[in-house]
Amino acid sequence: MDGGWDCVVVGGGSAGLSAALVLGRARRRTLLLDAGEQSNLAAAGIGGLHGHDGRSPAELYESARAEIAAYPSVEVRTGETVRDARRAPPGFELELQGSSSVGARKVLLAMGMEYRPPALPGVRERWGGAVFHCPFCHGWEVREKRLGVLGSGATGTQKAILLRAWSEEVKLLTDGDRELGAEERARLDAAGVEIEERPLERLLGEGRNLAAVEFRDGSQVKLEGLLVGVSLHQRSDLASRLGTAFVSNPLSEEAIEVKAKFETGVSGLYAAGDACLPMPSVANAVASGSTAAAMIVQALTSEA
Repeated sequence: MDGGWDCVVVGGGSAGLSAALVLGRARRRTLLLDAGEQSNLAAAGIGGLHGHDGRSPAELYESARAEIAAYPSVEVRTGETVRDARRAPPGFELELQGSSSVGARKVLLAMGMEYRPPALPGVRERWGGAVFHCPFCHGWEVREKRLGVLGSGATGTQKAILLRAWSEEVKLLTDGDRELGAEERARLDAAGVEIEERPLERLLGEGRNLAAVEFRDGSQVKLEGLLVGVSLHQRSDLASRLGTAFVSNPLSEEAIEVKAKFETGVSGLYAAGDACLPMPSVANAVASGSTAAAMIVQALTSEA
């Protein structure tokens, strides 16, 4: 077994890279395992991250890896995944996909989450561009265009009203759901949001562009951007194998439960990024990874 690591960081997205940088600067022997499955790679650019606004996720990750390379105590293994993991007091043992194993005093889970958008035909082809789930990340790119929100009830109403900050032409598409109450309809009307309650058939447009939505009756409505809801799911059972607890948040029922210092209920096991945050974003992932790493450094120091 390859032992002696102060920390193994599982995941090479924004949270994991941020953590590895802090650990490297603290001269802690760190192994970063990057499976290369970052959820935002489909997006053309990152919105709302100062210093990198509009930069492609792939470029951001490449730049971060180059920065980490300056710190000799950090090793990055690209394409590496964890097959199994267990507590091996006083630390952990992780079996890698290639049948090798590594030991570490601390483990940080930063493998992100699997985003599952609606199954409506045409959504996946346009995911991360004309179809998006976060107006703060992608609203600017579709500003002043014909926009739609796929949803219903109080949640759909709130999203549609929020999206009015980016466009004067917003439609709420309920896809056949007629559960909008009088209060919600009044709020939408006051905000200038139109309601379309017909069942949807598919999205239309060339390539990744959106031109219209088609209803099951064959009619169409012109749209250039569509906000949809998503659910977030753990990429593997690694967290549960290590004994973590999970909590629900607005986007997931599988968020890793963490304490104030990003440590889970398992001593020495930490989590950061989308895997535990209630509001996923690159900026929040960077912050959580940095904070978790600082907490890990302090814990390692106290145990020395």
